[in-house]
Amino acid sequence: MLSDAELDRYARQIILPQFGGAGQAKLKAAHVALIGAGGIGCPAIAYLAAAGVGRLTIIDDDVVELSNLHRQPLFADDDIGASKAEVAAKVARRINPHVEAEARVERLDEANAEALLAGADLILDGCDNFATRLAVNRAAVALEIPLLSAAIGAFEGQVALYEGWRAGSPCYACLVGDDPNREGINCAETGVMGALPGMIGTTAALEAVRALSGWGRSLAGRLAIIDMLERRWREVGVPADPECPICRG
Repeated sequence: MLSDAELDRYARQIILPQFGGAGQAKLKAAHVALIGAGGIGCPAIAYLAAAGVGRLTIIDDDVVELSNLHRQPLFADDDIGASKAEVAAKVARRINPHVEAEARVERLDEANAEALLAGADLILDGCDNFATRLAVNRAAVALEIPLLSAAIGAFEGQVALYEGWRAGSPCYACLVGDDPNREGINCAETGVMGALPGMIGTTAALEAVRALSGWGRSLAGRLAIIDMLERRWREVGVPADPECPICRG
């Protein structure tokens, strides 16, 4: 049940006929696990909390650095040296006191991924390395939890939704393979335009709300590619790989 205060807080989205009170109730009952409280995680955390997702688990073992501040707006100079997960959880609770936000100051890996992610209704992965992304993907398939994957680099971002345990539906490894040593994009080396993570993180939050409440067309099995150098947005299908070692297509 939504309290009077919650009904007032969420009134502008409840009034949407495609969403309504039923959609808001689904968000209140939902649990999202977020991997990374960085450039993608910060805006996603803020908007998921504001939207009324009932429980957020924020997993990140990193601390705030000065070089983070141009693209991670949950943090300020006073937070330098503090745990990203703990600061982000505190800000999420300040944004919306109806939301339970838990910080897990741990580095997710193959050994602990399933334990950290079990019980979530959706995983939002905004981390910055393939080894962690592949560990998250394995756990998502094993636990049968939808995986919303978001990534950025320079002027481009990507968002996709994977449900790899479903027959004929791809997992993340169907797109990138299962090599944890694959070379990835490192913002420290390639750079990133500061507002781009905000755009991609907000897009990921919106797709999370869509997946949890069921309005509109699902992104499952599709990859949205946003190129802000040329201002182009396109979607491509991601086929299931019958030889995928994780989901077997």
